[in-house]
Amino acid sequence: MKLRIGDTVSFLNEVGQGTITRFKDKDTVFVEMPDGFEIPYLIKKLVPIHTELIMNPEVENLDLVVENVLSDSVYFIIEPDHEMPMLVTDYKFYLFNSSSYNISFTYSVKDEEYFQTLKHGELGPYQKIYLRQVKKNFLKEFVFHKIDCLFFKNMHYKIQAPISEILHVNEKTLTQSNLLTHDEFNFSVYAFILKDDFAEIKKVEQTLNHEDITRLKSIKEFKQPQKKSVAKQRIKDLTKEIDLHIEELIDSHSSLTNGQILAIQTERFEKELRYAINNGIKKLIVIHGVGNGKLKAEIADILNSIEDVTFYDASYKNYGFGATEILIH
Repeated sequence: MKLRIGDTVSFLNEVGQGTITRFKDKDTVFVEMPDGFEIPYLIKKLVPIHTELIMNPEVENLDLVVENVLSDSVYFIIEPDHEMPMLVTDYKFYLFNSSSYNISFTYSVKDEEYFQTLKHGELGPYQKIYLRQVKKNFLKEFVFHKIDCLFFKNMHYKIQAPISEILHVNEKTLTQSNLLTHDEFNFSVYAFILKDDFAEIKKVEQTLNHEDITRLKSIKEFKQPQKKSVAKQRIKDLTKEIDLHIEELIDSHSSLTNGQILAIQTERFEKELRYAINNGIKKLIVIHGVGNGKLKAEIADILNSIEDVTFYDASYKNYGFGATEILIH
């Protein structure tokens, strides 16, 4: 039986589970219990709980040898919301860490010529994290996905080279990919391997010669003067964005009722709308969130009572379903 540091194990003759922290000898390991204590156990009295992505055995050309199934890997996962492709309406994106390493990650998508970071944080061993959800109709607007990962452990570990991968995902990509099954997900998923070479340690060395050091010393910090477009600045001045989430309006709202919160949000909206009308602002973006829809309905009622304004849902790409765009004529 193959066990590694970081594996979660249960006990053959006892109730409970723990995490392997280190090896005592070839027959014994130390297991960290939920209370933080380390206890030595014989390997033969432990049962591994592996949560790696196990591929569908019905798919052709997949090697399901135990050594490969239990190997460390990191995946970018796309989960459709229905088992039948023709009935899929949404896709959920996940980062799935099927390794014994902790991961410090960033997840970005391409917005025209630049990338925008949507999520970042840490992911523990054998865990997955939800990144975002995209409607099938909008999948073409989220084609390039960039994932950066650093690997570490809270104990002695072999250094791993970081990764920075850009995935090109569209309807054609998914059509040509095989669906895989795993207990962690409700439906069969598309899995893209980001890293699976944990056993191969890449040694990275960088040396600077005298010429390099001289060049570095000669570099002076400077700021490139930015040219401002008068036309673009004028357009920017005619547009305003306001966020009505209650945490953006007041410091603490834990003692407020839902009715009081709604009143504060509505009052701020009316104040910002009057300011926009009186100061020649032509476009107002109101971020109200999805919630139960009451705030959005209140905003609509106010706007319907005012002449010379039109409004509609703001760009889904930029705000999802949680914003309204108002044009002031």
